[in-house]
Amino acid sequence: MLKADLHTHSTFSDGTCSPEEVVYAACKAGVKVFALADHDTTEGVLQAQAACQKYQLDFVPAVEISTREHDHLHFLGYNVDIHNADLQSFLKTNRENRLNRIKKIIHQLAASGVDITEEDVFSLAANTVSRAHVADALRKKKIVPNRQEGFRKYLVPGQAGYVPSAGVTVIEAIHQIKKANGLAVIAHPGLTTEVWNFPAWVEAGLDGIEVFYPSHSYTLKQELLKIARKYDLFATGGSDYHGPNAGRITSLGMNIPAPYSDRLLRKLLHK
Repeated sequence: MLKADLHTHSTFSDGTCSPEEVVYAACKAGVKVFALADHDTTEGVLQAQAACQKYQLDFVPAVEISTREHDHLHFLGYNVDIHNADLQSFLKTNRENRLNRIKKIIHQLAASGVDITEEDVFSLAANTVSRAHVADALRKKKIVPNRQEGFRKYLVPGQAGYVPSAGVTVIEAIHQIKKANGLAVIAHPGLTTEVWNFPAWVEAGLDGIEVFYPSHSYTLKQELLKIARKYDLFATGGSDYHGPNAGRITSLGMNIPAPYSDRLLRKLLHK
């Protein structure tokens, strides 16, 4: 088994730890291959890379791109050229779309009587702002006890603060990753089974599937591995770690069995 974590987040998006803190925690957890994949930004990548060198972890530069086709339909870009001007322009536009979405959310919440302002939210975001920062602002003001309750009570479909995702299309996300010389992988597909369209995604350039993910059941993993074999996609794994204060998965690393780990190392590290 290879213990890897190719899906983590830092304070540059909606994580609660710095890139170095995430890498240190991964090292302590026995992770051997690591990627920081913040939402719509690569600002923390070089810090994570330096920390991986310090703690002797194999490092993969990455980013997670949100789409507008589903709140959880995200695509991970591995080995992207973080200095690619087109990629950075694309990510900047995505962050601006996020900003506009969050402003709408705050306006709707305030209009419904919730005591929240833009300053409450934006003061918590270092780079990419998200619904998690709205939930954190609600928690900070003691309106909700934690992030999860903030989402459940205010930020999901049917609630006062819900605004549909303002991201790009799936095809645009995959194409941008490929243009930046990256490998495109669907993140946490178990959260989006109702909108799967692997034939179209593969045609667009999809390279892999995040099979090994904390909430994926054995049956789902077997189904995803079958899809991977059908379309010659490689399997990845990640915890989607957001830090100990995020109120969700607090352990790092996913065990990836051979031969999936062998192919993963060849694709990402050329080993």
